Amino acid sequence: MRHLFHLCACLLLSLTAQAQTQTFDLSRQSKADKPFSFSVAVPDGNYRVTVELGSKSHEGNTMVRAESRRLFVEDTPTKRGKFKTFSFVVNKRSPYITDKERVKLKPREKDYLDWDDSLNLEFTGPHPAVRRVTITPDTTAVTLFLCGNSTVVDQPYDPYASWGQMITRWMDDGYAVANHAESGLTASSFYFQNRLDKILSMMRPGDYVFCEFGHNDQKEKTPGSGAWYNFSYMLKTYIDKVRAKGGNIVFVTPTQRRAFDNSHQHILETHGDYPDAMRAVAKREHVPVIELHDMTRTFFETLGYEGSKRALVHYPANTWPNQPKALADNTHFNPYGAYEVAKMVVMGMKSLNLPMINGLRDWKDFDPAHPDDPQFFRWTPSVRVDVVKPDGN
Repeated sequence: MRHLFHLCACLLLSLTAQAQTQTFDLSRQSKADKPFSFSVAVPDGNYRVTVELGSKSHEGNTMVRAESRRLFVEDTPTKRGKFKTFSFVVNKRSPYITDKERVKLKPREKDYLDWDDSLNLEFTGPHPAVRRVTITPDTTAVTLFLCGNSTVVDQPYDPYASWGQMITRWMDDGYAVANHAESGLTASSFYFQNRLDKILSMMRPGDYVFCEFGHNDQKEKTPGSGAWYNFSYMLKTYIDKVRAKGGNIVFVTPTQRRAFDNSHQHILETHGDYPDAMRAVAKREHVPVIELHDMTRTFFETLGYEGSKRALVHYPANTWPNQPKALADNTHFNPYGAYEVAKMVVMGMKSLNLPMINGLRDWKDFDPAHPDDPQFFRWTPSVRVDVVKPDGN
């Protein structure tokens, strides 16, 4: 896929912790009719963002993403002189917990937009047209904190994507999604890198913490590792700490790998006892469970051996810049696959009757046995592209 666009503008403006609503005129940045970014330096927290899409001078078709490619508004056409307004809540964070404690970031994370000092917006689509942006500190939205690995994380670069950066598409402005997942992590490494501590420092009573682990945990070989001892112990630790702060915890069983049996009809179970261990801890501790493990199995088997490649990072050589070799990754999703898996997570929320389902935006129920046709999925690639495989498998 050839990129015909470049980063046109990136504004850096300051907004103090006590700031009131501020509005920024972006009509000049939109005149070039090319994707551009907009950044505002803000403290950690949730921010209500209102975008007015459209232009007085030309037709537009705009997609809105925030931070590391969290999807909020899909392609939205606007006629010349006509405007459409959308409002959503973006969570912004930094690595700092206290003046003496911080998240232990991996070296590559230091360049991620999720961890910088700014709230970042990206306006893409076939013909981006933005009139103005309004940003207001928000203290009322319920926050959904995400813990997990590369199948959950806000993947910073195309062609990779994960469900955590797509689920924002359907959350109304009463909810914020704070995705703290990172590629290659286990329940233990996530915890000992102070990532749960960062969540707890920002969490308020009534917020939610969603945990999806298992992919990388099964590769731990240290003394005491295993599904029924260290993994189960760490899950119990998450439960106790989240509940002690007045939060609600939800488990998400791991996504399947695209590993078919010899008949090419059925997915092999490659996660050992880890999904069952998660279920057992959840049952004992009365934790709700979203069965993503089962839904992604159905999804892959429905698409079939060849069709399932279209949900993952499978691309011929030279599809992307600096990609001399073919990509054949059977773990990590592309934007279409991540979008479909995010729908499964929403359906899991519905099966548990969690409160955030009462305000879903533009939602239509989804069945992984009847997935969306990938040829009709629309995604304008980001200005940030890197074909280096994320950590973890």
